[in-house]
Amino acid sequence: MSPLAQIESLLFVSGDEGITVADLAVATGLMRPAILASLEKLAQKYAADTDCALELMVNDTTYRLVTKADVAPVIKHYFENPLSTSLSPASLEVLAIIAYRQPITRIEVDEIRGVQSASTVQKLVLRRLIEDAGRLDEPGRPKLYRTSDYFLDYFGLQQLADLPPLPAAATPSESTTDTDGGDLFLQAFNQQLNQSGDES
Repeated sequence: MSPLAQIESLLFVSGDEGITVADLAVATGLMRPAILASLEKLAQKYAADTDCALELMVNDTTYRLVTKADVAPVIKHYFENPLSTSLSPASLEVLAIIAYRQPITRIEVDEIRGVQSASTVQKLVLRRLIEDAGRLDEPGRPKLYRTSDYFLDYFGLQQLADLPPLPAAATPSESTTDTDGGDLFLQAFNQQLNQSGDES
């Protein structure tokens, strides 16, 4: 795999958190000048290709893939379209984890689920069900997420305290790396979802 392909793949999986040049160097073994040259080449490739919806954004030393402004209307329409209002099992699982463990980073969500969650988190942000809750004060300053006011309205809740209690095995004091943790969160969350549906 070429250095360009390696860097592009890491940019993709890093999602809205992005990835630093230092992290790219650790993951690929490439030197900083080679990484910067590849990033510049990617940026030029995206800019020159009118059929490509992506562009490279940099904030300080963190790089991320974002969609071009030209495609904003179609993305907005997708998330507002009634056909896309239902949440997938993956979205419900991520949403449940964030609801019960907020504020939480995307990496912590990944650890609980055992799979990568960047794209699902992005979709939930775009659907206004979760929102930025600042950054964690640790190396890399990862972004924190919490549920939004719209989340409460969407599920017919008055406050977060209305969520059903978690099973004892999923209390906050338990390890977040338990491979069954995501299922426990989702079970409790689905219980609330079913109750909301019965009342409506």
